Amino acid sequence: MSTKSHWEKAWSGADPKTKSWFQDEARHSLELIEASAIAHDEAIIDVGGGASSLVDALLSQGHTNLSVLDISEAALQSAQDRLGAAASSVKWLCADAVSWTPAHPFRLWHDRAVFHFLTTTEDRALYRAIAKAAIVPGGHMIMATFALDGPQKCSGLPVQRYGAQSLADEFSDGFQLIEGIAVAHTTPGGAIQKFQYCRFLRS
Repeated sequence: MSTKSHWEKAWSGADPKTKSWFQDEARHSLELIEASAIAHDEAIIDVGGGASSLVDALLSQGHTNLSVLDISEAALQSAQDRLGAAASSVKWLCADAVSWTPAHPFRLWHDRAVFHFLTTTEDRALYRAIAKAAIVPGGHMIMATFALDGPQKCSGLPVQRYGAQSLADEFSDGFQLIEGIAVAHTTPGGAIQKFQYCRFLRS
């Protein structure tokens, strides 16, 4: 099964609130975005945003230049259905994070739980090259992956786990680690998943 087929199947007919990665509020992401001091008209992309509520919160804060990228059309449609008319204010991009070409640069790149699915050096190199080209110098990248003591799999797929330093090592070419925080995410089923959040500055 292809990566796209896997995620379309995972999202088909699914209630986002039943998924292990569901958050009522993307609190830690929002705090790091606030720390980045992004103006409301500057370009922000949520990579792998799917049905995440992050875009809802950013719209409510007055951000006007938002893009959400996901490999699953079903996930994006779920978010659009939830937002209703407000969805027209967002650019929705259905593409694989390791093989798309951004149409314009971004001041802030946010990724919660895409990068840790890239378990080959080739895919990670492709991702890094796209991010480096897409984020303007002085821009920010917020990355959240499973921590070193986090799950070894998610949605039936293996993951690569990171600490702040190992994630900084992955992005040493073109990015400076500004801060890292350890987060314990409680799934809808009550399990605890350890995440590593990092904020980088594009040099």
